[in-house]
Amino acid sequence: MAKGKFEISLEEGSHKILANLIGEWKGATKTWFEKDVLADESETHGKITSLLGNRFISYDYQGSLDSKPLEGKMIIGFDIPYQKFSSSWVDSFHMGTQIMLSSGTKTADGFSVFGQYGSPEYGEQLWGWRTDFAMVNNDEIVISAYNISPDGEEAKATETVLKRIL
Repeated sequence: MAKGKFEISLEEGSHKILANLIGEWKGATKTWFEKDVLADESETHGKITSLLGNRFISYDYQGSLDSKPLEGKMIIGFDIPYQKFSSSWVDSFHMGTQIMLSSGTKTADGFSVFGQYGSPEYGEQLWGWRTDFAMVNNDEIVISAYNISPDGEEAKATETVLKRIL
């Protein structure tokens, strides 16, 4: 019997990339509010679990910012028909009460997704937010996020280096 596209993706494609991230992780997150000016560095603990038979993964994390607790959740998947990674992201600091939806492509060492955010109280122009997942090896990942102004100027906002603990 022929294998379906999802089964093939689990064995050798983008869903395999996601499944390889499942586990518990610990590391540090750096945060910048101004370009090249480090504002905070704190410990981060993350757990990545499978959702719906490895169709998606859930990345749940806890840390702090300015010694205040911070937590977040990102659900990530790979859309086979459109051949793109997609995610939804919420957290207790950056996103407030919004949910950021992002999509993107595979990269040489992982994948990258791009979304937009804003608020009518600050004008109608949306800002961009790119999140890159780089797999250094099976036991280390680097998650870097970049704030992108409406004019296209990009600055690193966060960098999380995680090592597998389980």
